Amino acid sequence: MGLASDERDRLSILFEEVGPDAPTLCDGWQTKDLAAHLVLRDRRPDAAGGIMLPALAARTQRVQDEFAAKPWAELVDLVRTGPPRWSPLSLGVLNDLANGAEYFIHHEDVRRAVPGWEPRPENAARDEALWRTLRFAARRAYHRSVVGVLLKRPDGETIVGKRGPNAVSISGAVGELMLHAFGREQARVEFSGDEVAVAEIKGTKRSF
Repeated sequence: MGLASDERDRLSILFEEVGPDAPTLCDGWQTKDLAAHLVLRDRRPDAAGGIMLPALAARTQRVQDEFAAKPWAELVDLVRTGPPRWSPLSLGVLNDLANGAEYFIHHEDVRRAVPGWEPRPENAARDEALWRTLRFAARRAYHRSVVGVLLKRPDGETIVGKRGPNAVSISGAVGELMLHAFGREQARVEFSGDEVAVAEIKGTKRSF
């Protein structure tokens, strides 16, 4: 089982546990909205353009709201079953590339939206898959930074998130680095560098 399938299964179980109205780290979204977003990505590529393009956002929101209005058990089942067979994303390799980090991050968006959360234990296969994705995603995630950014995992291997002056090192477990890169403040990372540069990167909007 690949990263995307594993995280999808775990998130589906969590959805069933917390219900449709639980909080998430996604501004303004409850779990039913997050589930609808995931189903839209998997099953309605024709309506997903608004995720990236503001001009198409109204149609994307309308379709997402239609999914969110479905009975909760039905919506969770759509999340669990993933992309339909006609979709290229149903293929394991493409599914992991497109959805592995997506499902990991959104799984944590639900886990970390309530007090008392703790990071999950490290998992070698999961973390290597996330690290491969982060190699491609880091420069896009930190492109707004005016200072250099280095992402360092526990074994010392490093990814350059942004080439620039006064580089800040961000250290942490791979999953925590992924969450920070994608804009989550609920990530346990440590910063090393010039005090002003560290403050700058902490205040920089990060997203893919």
